[in-house]
Amino acid sequence: MGQTEGADMNSSASMGLLTSLIATGVACSVSVHASEDALDRMGKQIDAIVGPVMERHNVPGLAVGITIDGNHHFFNYGLASKEDGQEVDEDTLFEIGSLSKTFTATLAAYAQVTGALALADRASKHIPELEGTSFDDISLLQLGTYSAGGLPLQVPEDVTEDTLVDYYRHWQPEYEPGSHRRYSNPSVGLFGHIAAKSMGMSFDDLMENKLFPMLGLTSTYIHVPKSRMNAYASGYSREFEPVRVNPGVWDSEAYGVKTSTSDMLKYLDANMSGAGPQSQLHRAVALTQTAHFRVGVMLQGLGWEMYEYPTSLEKLLTGNSAEVMFKPKIVEELSARPPSRGTYLVNKTGSTDGFGAYAIFVPMNRAGVVILANKNYPIPDRVSMGYKILKALPDLGNRAADD
Repeated sequence: MGQTEGADMNSSASMGLLTSLIATGVACSVSVHASEDALDRMGKQIDAIVGPVMERHNVPGLAVGITIDGNHHFFNYGLASKEDGQEVDEDTLFEIGSLSKTFTATLAAYAQVTGALALADRASKHIPELEGTSFDDISLLQLGTYSAGGLPLQVPEDVTEDTLVDYYRHWQPEYEPGSHRRYSNPSVGLFGHIAAKSMGMSFDDLMENKLFPMLGLTSTYIHVPKSRMNAYASGYSREFEPVRVNPGVWDSEAYGVKTSTSDMLKYLDANMSGAGPQSQLHRAVALTQTAHFRVGVMLQGLGWEMYEYPTSLEKLLTGNSAEVMFKPKIVEELSARPPSRGTYLVNKTGSTDGFGAYAIFVPMNRAGVVILANKNYPIPDRVSMGYKILKALPDLGNRAADD
């Protein structure tokens, strides 16, 4: 599969990127509240934040989307394809890697809200073949929060669709379920599969024909249709070879979404809507941002990872570090009712071999940033860019940090 979150892809090759960047600036603004001068200043700040990172890591193309109180702004840089010279815009499709897990979590939360399953259910209740195994003692919530007892980062290479059930049947937890967090595609993959099974449809069909339309997303896919392939960016490996995500076990559930900054801003808006009718979808989205336990400075939700707000860049970098991502960590259960989701800063990274993504937003401020790129570059740079851009947004700079 080779879809590993967080691999630092550095290259000594020089492309002279700063001199060749295509910055299209604010491409769209809905009901603009900020003055043109303020938008121009914001654009220059974003250019200064993005340009050095793209040059340092030879990123061919990158798209920044910003939502401020429902108003959308787009800043596009470089090329979606070096081969044909196609420029990045807000409709360019990028692979978002593990940001896909937040969509999987939303589907599972929707299944809970509609009564198709309960997050407290034991996994074997929904997969009869797993009865009498360790999954009799592992809840769906534990699968969705990577706390099932130590499932690995990736499905082992020798495991296929045909041998997957046998793999789970023989797997033994290294830790008491609920005691440790270990970031895991096999964990969230099984979680998403069970959610779809409980609703009587395939995972891909539910995502593309139900969840994405319910969220108002019109250019978000598991499988990019032929009619949109011209908008699908070419990803680039560390050797600058074109590459796209490979099919694999649990690819759809764990890292399979392709989308644009235009759609991602709609998605962030849906995740920040605190008022209005409490629809089933609204309640499901809120459920994904419920904090279940603490891992150091980070609070683990379903898919999303959160920080008490205001927060600092240092804390964000710690929570998104390789130490937290790749190593098992003891979790601190939140015994008291956690703070309202509106008091969080919420974020999630995502990577495939040829793409790097990051989303960060503050529901109480209705402000968010998404950064999509067609190269897998270091996560600390993504987090730093997102945080700095969030601070640069009009009237929000003094509220983004506590340092």
